[in-house]
Amino acid sequence: MERLVVLGAGESGVGAALLGQKERWDVFVSDRGKIREEYRDVLLNHDIEFEENGHSIESILTADLVVKSPGIPDDISLIQQLREEDIDVISEIEFAGRYSKAKFIGITGTNGKTTTASLTYHILKSAGINVGLAGNIGKSLARLIAEEKEFDWVVLEVSSFQLDGMYDFKCDIAILLNITEDHLDRYDNSMLKYAKSKIRIAQNQTDEDWFIYNQDDAQTAHVLDLIESKGKRIPISIENKIEGEGAFKDFNQLNINLNNNPFTMTIQQLALQGKHNLHNSMASGIAARILEVRKEVIRECLSDFQNIEHRLELVNSVYGMRFINDSKATNVNSCWYALESTAEPVVWIAGGVDKGNDYEQLKELAKGKVRAIICLGKDNAKIREAFEGVVDTIIETDNMRDAVYNAYKQGEKGDTVLFSPACASFDLFEDYEDRGRKFKEAVRNL
Repeated sequence: MERLVVLGAGESGVGAALLGQKERWDVFVSDRGKIREEYRDVLLNHDIEFEENGHSIESILTADLVVKSPGIPDDISLIQQLREEDIDVISEIEFAGRYSKAKFIGITGTNGKTTTASLTYHILKSAGINVGLAGNIGKSLARLIAEEKEFDWVVLEVSSFQLDGMYDFKCDIAILLNITEDHLDRYDNSMLKYAKSKIRIAQNQTDEDWFIYNQDDAQTAHVLDLIESKGKRIPISIENKIEGEGAFKDFNQLNINLNNNPFTMTIQQLALQGKHNLHNSMASGIAARILEVRKEVIRECLSDFQNIEHRLELVNSVYGMRFINDSKATNVNSCWYALESTAEPVVWIAGGVDKGNDYEQLKELAKGKVRAIICLGKDNAKIREAFEGVVDTIIETDNMRDAVYNAYKQGEKGDTVLFSPACASFDLFEDYEDRGRKFKEAVRNL
């Protein structure tokens, strides 16, 4: 029996362990930190050997194959040692793909991938297609395959970290939404390295596959010639009319054309508003048309889709102020979209673990509409330095209750309190979901 070592015991790692056990691997899970109770219980209930609070190097080096959780960098000594021993180290999605006959719609981008994956799944499910949803959203792909029935199609939200460990895996439909600054600390502060990671979404495609990309995105345009995909390229744009196949905004209308069979909707009919969501809706619509979903189904789904939790989610109105939960905004570009789409004066709650953020692009927006900034984090120096002289009031807090209360005190009737951190969550919270839930709890306690 071959030995599978899984590094990291989060959703991705536990999913890989379950699938490995199902496929008769000798599975061992190792996590350098404390394993969350829900995942420890899964491992115990399935009699999967594991360790926590440290790695046993000798035991790990007995592996025939290592599946690395996406949060583990490639440059740590353990990973280097495994490769020196010629032990393959792959991602959970690469591992899972070996045990599924499904076709895959892979969606990546710095921003919008969760919304686009959820919307695409919603359309295909409504059309009666046997489809699953996995990846960086909900269940890991490995866990989906281990626990669920076989699907005809699976919609995958894929991060750059997951793409880094993919080699033979292929997306039948690959979607690249955008490439903007994020996680640069993981890529030697190089946008080119980060972009090269993102374009791996299209690797291994054949001429029977499809590659949907955002023609308006400057970084995507910059690396387009580096993409080694034989898939049919389908552009989307809100800035230019597209001749031939693709999707574009024309005046007040969304246009999708595939196989000389055009489909149109007015912008007002779309459930998701804002410039960024036009790209998301176009990408989902094109993917659905490739699968020959009827126009009526696409139109209905684009009109009735409910946005995901923690992404521009209206929590409540308190004394005439709207409280918006955008906890999923973990980078500057995502936060830009949130500020840009808010018409009212804003009290902005921001902060967390900085990932090499450049706040320059937010200054003009902040100057025009942000009444006050409430910093939420252990180290808020970079935010304070960036916006002093731009926003009059900047208040520091280190817990959610104080952040929400101070935002409420600074706001006025008709304002929006926008919780859009532009940073990772790990200084004070387990993840962005935990952070978003605590924000909503604090708002309700007002």
